[in-house]
Amino acid sequence: MTTYVGLLRGINVGGKNKIKMAELRDALSNEGFQNVKTYIQSGNVLFESEEAATLIRKKMEEIIGEQFGLRVPIVLRTAFEWKNIVRNCPFHDEQLSKAQETASGESLYVAMLAEPLLEDDEKKMLTYASETEECEMRDREIYLLFHESIRNSKLAAFITRSNEYATVRNWKTINKVDSMLPSVQAKM
Repeated sequence: MTTYVGLLRGINVGGKNKIKMAELRDALSNEGFQNVKTYIQSGNVLFESEEAATLIRKKMEEIIGEQFGLRVPIVLRTAFEWKNIVRNCPFHDEQLSKAQETASGESLYVAMLAEPLLEDDEKKMLTYASETEECEMRDREIYLLFHESIRNSKLAAFITRSNEYATVRNWKTINKVDSMLPSVQAKM
């Protein structure tokens, strides 16, 4: 049995695409997902399954479509992959402290993609990086460090506009989800 984190994109934002987490947990549990848990209203779902990730994603999207009437893209990570996301943050403490001094709100985020960016999209994304909006690409993750705010970020906007299967979480959420996962050996 593999533990997964399912990240629903764009739910419960600004009163749109509302899904109550208790109802989502019930819907997934009733369809065979095991040990379903959620964290906050932004669509972070932890569960266990023996099925392959591509089948799980399709099944989750179908359940949400049928039971909630919404088309919601989902990005999946195994617990193993999630632990590596936390362990492999490319920004060092000095960079993080400097960004936090000037940021309004959170400064560190990770955009998670279903598939790595195409080379042309990666090049275009890098044109949005600046001294106040830094990014580091790691396969299907893009680590984002903001010295001001994510709210008006052209970099973050490009990532989510150019890829339907991209969703962003702040570092606090990433660490909380990490603490909810079972211990697994992560790659160094």
